[in-house]
Amino acid sequence: MRMVFRWYGEGNDTVTLKQIRQIPGVEGVVWALHDLPAGEEWPMERILSFKGQVEKYGLHIEVVESVNVHEDIKLGRPTRDQYIENYKRTIENLGKVGVKVICYNFMPVFDWIRTDLHKELEDGSTALFYEKAKVADMDPIELVRNIADNPDFTMPGWEPERLQRLTELFAAYEDVTEEDLWDHLQYFLEQVIPIAEQNGIQMAIHPDDPPWSIFGLPRIMTNKANIGRLLKLVDNPYNGVTLCSGSLGVNPDNNVAEMVREFADRIPFAHIRNVRLYENGDFIETSHRACDGSVDICDMVKAYHENGFTGYARPDHGRHIWDEQCRPGYGLYDRALGIMYLWGIWDSLERERRGKRYAAHS
Repeated sequence: MRMVFRWYGEGNDTVTLKQIRQIPGVEGVVWALHDLPAGEEWPMERILSFKGQVEKYGLHIEVVESVNVHEDIKLGRPTRDQYIENYKRTIENLGKVGVKVICYNFMPVFDWIRTDLHKELEDGSTALFYEKAKVADMDPIELVRNIADNPDFTMPGWEPERLQRLTELFAAYEDVTEEDLWDHLQYFLEQVIPIAEQNGIQMAIHPDDPPWSIFGLPRIMTNKANIGRLLKLVDNPYNGVTLCSGSLGVNPDNNVAEMVREFADRIPFAHIRNVRLYENGDFIETSHRACDGSVDICDMVKAYHENGFTGYARPDHGRHIWDEQCRPGYGLYDRALGIMYLWGIWDSLERERRGKRYAAHS
């Protein structure tokens, strides 16, 4: 397991590269050029500039999250080909600087959705919270207008141009079915996977978060069967999945450890976080510790270990603790604690596998 840590870049993140470098076992950052609109080619000068910043601290940039997919590709519009060509050139540029994994998603309009950014837990920490009934009753257009009017609100993946075009996008998806979305995803993969393979980059799709339809929009990366279908669309080891335990784990029918065992050889990137589920369908993000949430983190890490996982992993969203002021879900402290918890599980499994001779520096 190769531990990495998401970083939004200088001026966009309260966490510094110096701090990340001091977390035991972290070897690289997960990054993106977040200011570039979906569909644009990532210029080499920007990529090289970011690479230089990170490598000064002895960290690598081998995992990108995300190179966002333009809505015209998801909608299957004739204009998709120009955006796919830009995507291919971005893959080629990233391959030149040693990137090994590109995480992306195929969620229409929105990426992850929560209703409360700072819901208080029993210990006084706060975390991202999803209230099912509130979303069911919500007018999405009014919601996003309110978000756009609040300059203090940030939501990764919600680019300003998409917020401004929300009414248009909802109309565009009105007649798009899940099968249509599958067809559009296959078209995209058939174009980009050969380029990714040529450049030594594994494409790793992120599951939908949460893994069910939101506002009537189609969502297809939701469960084990659909992940299996995705991997068969283009049956190539460079077509993989970012297995996110938090996204998939909010559906109690999803056994994340079972998915790891099923798809281990097609998981180049793991997002590891815990969530607590409530009977009414609400959920809240918790510490990574297994007993704090509903995801069996211990069995999931064991599944990775059993299958000799050598891919990248990062602690996903964390709580807001110790009065830290940070991007919602992306503070330093709880994610660093999560890393040490994951290493504790991993090291225990290594000790068991190798016997008592195993030591931290072996």
